[in-house]
Amino acid sequence: MSSMEAVLDMKVFLTIRTVILLIFCLWAPIQVMGQTQNVTVSPSSPPVGRTGNGTVSASRPRVVNIGALFTYDSVIGRSARPAILAAVDDVNKDSRILKDTKLNVVFHDTNCSGFLGTVEALQLIENDVVAAIGPQSSGISHVISHVVNELQVPLLSFGSTDPTLSALQYPYFVRTTQSDYFQMYAIADLVEHYGWREVIAIFVDDDYGRNGISVLGDALAKKRAKISYKAAYTPGASKAEIGDLLVGVNLMESRVYVVHVNPDTGLKVFSAAKSLGMMGSGYVWIAMDWLPSFLDSFQAPNPDTMNLLQGVVALRHHTPDSDLKKQFTSRWNKLEHDGSLQFNSYALYAYDSVWLAACALEVYFSEGGTISFSSDPRLRNTNRSALNLASLSIFDGGRQYLQTILRMNFTGLSGRIQFDPDKNLVHPAYDVLNIGGTSSRRVGYWTNHSGLSIVAPEIVYTKPRNTSSSNQQLYSIIWPGEITDTPRGWVFPNNGKPLRIAVPNRIGYKSFVAKDKNPPGVRGFCIDVFEAALNLLPYPVPRTYILFGDGKRNPEYSELVNQVAENKFDAAVGDVTITTNRTKIVDFTQPYMESGLVVVAPVKEAKTNPWAFLKPFTLSMWIVTAGFFLFVGAVVWILEHRINHEFRGPPRKQLITIFWFSFSTMFFSHRENTVSTLGRFVLIIWLFVVLIINSSYTASLTSILTVQQLTSRIEGIDTLISSNDRIGIQDGSFAWKYLVNELNIAESRLVKLKNQEDYAEALRLGPKAGGVAAIVDELPYIEFFMSSTKCQYRTVGQEFTKSGWGFAFQRDSPLAVDLSTAILQLSENGDLQKLRSKWLSTQECSMQLNEEDANRLSLTSFWGLFLISAIACFIALTLFFGRICCQYRRFVPDGDPEADVEEIESAGARTKRASRSTSFKDFKDFVDKKEAEIKHKLKKRPSDSKSQASSSTDEQPITGP
Repeated sequence: MSSMEAVLDMKVFLTIRTVILLIFCLWAPIQVMGQTQNVTVSPSSPPVGRTGNGTVSASRPRVVNIGALFTYDSVIGRSARPAILAAVDDVNKDSRILKDTKLNVVFHDTNCSGFLGTVEALQLIENDVVAAIGPQSSGISHVISHVVNELQVPLLSFGSTDPTLSALQYPYFVRTTQSDYFQMYAIADLVEHYGWREVIAIFVDDDYGRNGISVLGDALAKKRAKISYKAAYTPGASKAEIGDLLVGVNLMESRVYVVHVNPDTGLKVFSAAKSLGMMGSGYVWIAMDWLPSFLDSFQAPNPDTMNLLQGVVALRHHTPDSDLKKQFTSRWNKLEHDGSLQFNSYALYAYDSVWLAACALEVYFSEGGTISFSSDPRLRNTNRSALNLASLSIFDGGRQYLQTILRMNFTGLSGRIQFDPDKNLVHPAYDVLNIGGTSSRRVGYWTNHSGLSIVAPEIVYTKPRNTSSSNQQLYSIIWPGEITDTPRGWVFPNNGKPLRIAVPNRIGYKSFVAKDKNPPGVRGFCIDVFEAALNLLPYPVPRTYILFGDGKRNPEYSELVNQVAENKFDAAVGDVTITTNRTKIVDFTQPYMESGLVVVAPVKEAKTNPWAFLKPFTLSMWIVTAGFFLFVGAVVWILEHRINHEFRGPPRKQLITIFWFSFSTMFFSHRENTVSTLGRFVLIIWLFVVLIINSSYTASLTSILTVQQLTSRIEGIDTLISSNDRIGIQDGSFAWKYLVNELNIAESRLVKLKNQEDYAEALRLGPKAGGVAAIVDELPYIEFFMSSTKCQYRTVGQEFTKSGWGFAFQRDSPLAVDLSTAILQLSENGDLQKLRSKWLSTQECSMQLNEEDANRLSLTSFWGLFLISAIACFIALTLFFGRICCQYRRFVPDGDPEADVEEIESAGARTKRASRSTSFKDFKDFVDKKEAEIKHKLKKRPSDSKSQASSSTDEQPITGP
């Protein structure tokens, strides 16, 4: 808490103490004059006798007093009084509750006065009441809460909605209506739903008004909105005073007004607004629950009154349409009331307050509680004063009775009566009303369970909690002026002052923005974009351009943005770069020009290289390509060796054949024919790969040898950082701080340059002759500079920051959002490009140097082709060796000694066949044989087997039995 808040709290405490002392000083004369007013429902019961230091009764006394404190002649009081009487009557008639005890109510009128209300409250507590119903005024509740805390009497208020009364400071204050805390968050959701960012709060300057608006400010802050102005007036202000207040309000930017006043004087605000023409189109009026409470109190509101309220949106306490409520409505006309033909929601809360006190008493008695009052020794010592302080007694069971009240749970006329840990009623809900014609219509609901919704709260609270913005929904609203489109919610201040727009007074690159002798005093690409965007807005924007800078050097753009944030200017229009630090203090529009820092340096033509023919491919590409030539040649040799005589011969000849065939495919000049199916399959795929490689090599080499190659000793920002060369920076640019703070470049190395002529001269001289090695600047300037110098310089390296140019406005300016939409529209319809061509028509230059590595073809571009060729080779080899293995299993080489031995042994023992064991050499020899020879031997094998079997049969001896 700040020191200012502490001082205010101390002043409030001293004021309350002074009021209480003043009341005590006046109490005795008032007692003597007999001005006490006690209104009871039934004849008074015999007074409770006093014994000893206190007053004691039986556990179930015949009569229990409760108090009722409110203003009789008020919108709330006229509805609350009949409801309280009806509730007391219903309680006394109900045999299920307080069977042997009669409930008696003592009324006191606060007379719409904080002072008299406090006096009446003290007199009420003197009647040994166990609870007090009321008051309706939050201001009186603040004072009386200190008294009931001391005397331990629960205070059940059906009308005090000030959120601060829920503080721990007031333990005996129990709110039986909804707190304005929830109502303010409902207003914040409403503001967010329609996209407004600022509201003006109109409120009565008392505890009720100030504290409620304070909560509203917190609620809006969570929605990224705010209260732009607090228009407060005194509780007893006249219509003329309120009118003077609204005159000043009408000169401000926001057109969304939140009216937080009391129902008895609230219509003065709308009457004054109507006379000032503030109830027409473009205005938004949001009223709290006080307005529906006022309108609900009349069966048919005055047409003149309704005419003041057309298009107003209001919140009303939501009370379910239950059978209890319908029964109460049907019997309302039979009740004793003073001119209130209808009732509002406060009547229902007052009725339920009485039942809450009665039901809690029943539970209190059933748990052994008793009604007894004790004198406070601190009040008996009056220091010889005439004040009758001894008449104030402490309710001995007050603490227990309070706890009983807080844990009650039943359904009343207003809905569920149950308290959360903060002593607020559970399930807060409001109806959202739109006033039009001679009545109001409900356009939705609000709950803290789902926000704005068109579903009744009784249903909403049975579903999972969902307060996301996408879930917010309301029916259509007819706004002031009988329009259905959502008002923008703001206008330019109607105070005769146009928008103050700061424009950089540049001395270089004047095509972007510059001073002009003709109106409006400035010109350039940036100005035309801004004017074109303004022309797309549906409203006029009065403006005046103010040059920023002395005209001798480019201004500091960071200082320009700071002055917008400090309200010295309303906006900054020009080539202002959007940076992180600047977005923290101002709001930027959508970028209208892409930008980023680049390095520009002198370049020279690269010398010819005798080894240039190697440049098209990287080293890895050359190695893999050569390896694949040999690999494919070897695969084709394997596949053709057995059936193609051109791939046979001595080992030396075969090796030469492999090399010759492999590399001759590069030029498609191989003279060996392939005859096998698998060999042709592999060769076709490999020739396709060679075709692609040859074409790519030829194209890349042609580009290298024919296109002008430029080079620079500066390769980019990394080269500048590692060197000690001087670097040129545009005067006023953010690049200075970026290089120093982010890249840690010494300031002594940086040279400020004013215009493109300085750029060219500094680069021409170079760092050794007092110039610079390179210039770091934003891309739009560099493009214009290279064009103006006929492409004598080039950018080196990559663009190392990404940003853009935008128009700067003060924080939360709605104009920034509207202009962003307009800039996007200019971009989509092509107007932005037309303006760029008009002002920035530049010669096309190759932005970057031809980087050697970037032009070389790497393995990355061809690995797919090599993979396909490798897979084809693998498949062909797999099929080839699979067929060889099958043949080898069927074939036994002729002339093999081991084979003959096995045949001789097998002839002597036919019961068992010996396994064949061959060496790798045998398999190699088998593979080396010609295919025709293998097939010939396999054909002869069956006939030889038959003749051998026949001879064996003939030679077998015949034996008899």
